[in-house]
Amino acid sequence: MNVYTFSEARQGLASILERARKDGEVQIRRRDGQTFALKPIKNKKAPLDVAGVDLNLSSDDIVDIVRDMRERS
Repeated sequence: MNVYTFSEARQGLASILERARKDGEVQIRRRDGQTFALKPIKNKKAPLDVAGVDLNLSSDDIVDIVRDMRERS
């Protein structure tokens, strides 16, 4: 596990965040001895999980639209 001083963390936050992403966790230690853990939060949703759109169409409306599109082709 990587342990950084507060000063190192402040100066190189981007690289420390990247290290936490790769390793799972890094620790930051203050001068007074307090230590903090920094770790990434895992997304619980899939990246393509999006909310649907309600178009107020019945199944008959959808079938009619599909038939119309097929006739045009």
